[in-house]
Amino acid sequence: MKTGVHPQYFDNAQVICACGNRIVIGSTKETLRVELCNKCHPFYTGEQKFVDSASRIQKFQDREKKARQYVVTKVKKKEEKTKKQEGPKTLREMLMAVK
Repeated sequence: MKTGVHPQYFDNAQVICACGNRIVIGSTKETLRVELCNKCHPFYTGEQKFVDSASRIQKFQDREKKARQYVVTKVKKKEEKTKKQEGPKTLREMLMAVK
């Protein structure tokens, strides 16, 4: 091996999870921080929870809300358009609607 080209290796490097779990491994970094580990990952725990570090769920819900609002306005516009296309009512139709 050449000297001076390889990074320093730590035999007792710690991996620290967001849940507080600590694991000792060998690494070129002294400490590593992770979001999930075997103690808190939904696959291993059997719990159903959302792991959302980049707020993707919130962004998706916002897009879904906008899409629903768009559909509602589109339906209203279509109804207004069909009402306009019906044309004027005859005198008989207007009198029948009054009764």
